[in-house]
Amino acid sequence: MALMDFIKKQFIDILQWTEDADGTLAWRFPMQEMEIQNGASLTVRDSQMAIFVDEGQVADVFGPGMYKLNTQTLPVLTYLKNWDKLFESPFKSDLYFFSTRGQLDQKWGTPNPITIRDKEFGIVRLRAFGIYSYHLVDPKIFYQKVSGTRGSYTREELEGQLRSTLVAGLTDLFGESGVAFIDMAANQDEFGKAMLQKAAPLFADYGLQLDTLVVQNVSLPEELQKLLDQKIGMNMIGDMQRYTQFQVASSIPDAARNEGGIAAMGVGLGAGVGFGQVVGQAMASAMQPAAAAVSADDVVATLEKLHGLVEKGILSQAEFDAKKAELLKKLS
Repeated sequence: MALMDFIKKQFIDILQWTEDADGTLAWRFPMQEMEIQNGASLTVRDSQMAIFVDEGQVADVFGPGMYKLNTQTLPVLTYLKNWDKLFESPFKSDLYFFSTRGQLDQKWGTPNPITIRDKEFGIVRLRAFGIYSYHLVDPKIFYQKVSGTRGSYTREELEGQLRSTLVAGLTDLFGESGVAFIDMAANQDEFGKAMLQKAAPLFADYGLQLDTLVVQNVSLPEELQKLLDQKIGMNMIGDMQRYTQFQVASSIPDAARNEGGIAAMGVGLGAGVGFGQVVGQAMASAMQPAAAAVSADDVVATLEKLHGLVEKGILSQAEFDAKKAELLKKLS
């Protein structure tokens, strides 16, 4: 009976894993009722590593290469099995393969806005997203902390944990940086490098190496973005008084070149209006602060009155030109 059981057993002499394109990170070789033949061939490809696990204990670890399994290539397993001499009989242990290929273009992002204190806007809520890449470097740690004895473990199963790991330190990172939100776009590369340094030890705890991390966008919630747009618009206008002065200076030459503009409207100006009063009005209008909402039309109207005095002979052309130049100088 024992002889028949021995004959029915299947012995494995070639152990290898041809990876599928499904993002598998760990895969257990299907032993079932089979045993590994003494001197069997183990092939570990360039993008792989392999480990033997005996009775739940991680034994030998193999990097890329081809191996003939014996006591020389299985020192830990030899110790665990008490193989004092070259073993002749088949043995049974679990064999796991691990993919060390780079896992590229992995997405990360904040599922909910994170709250930080901004020196420009006070308390704000930010969203951020980007991409990262990593690869497996320590199959023993990955087996012990992540994949375990499962038949396979995929990248998608790990994605949520890694994304949460990245986002967890984002709040502290933004807060510690002291960079205002409006300057964050210019510092996205620096944020990416800082996030990588902060998250790399956490990835290492799972037997992984974080290779790259890119911050692609940092944004505000819609209602705060509208407020930011308004602030940007005000900054583009700048000092309102200088803006008003610019409008006045731009309008006066056009009005002066228009024969039906200043001259025609100045006909109704009474001869009794004092020169000093008119000039005073013009100067007062030009020198009022922006808070008084002085328009370009007010100043132009005053100059039209002065031009009316020229038409009536009360004011010479030279005096008008001098006063106009004086007003323009005050507006510059």
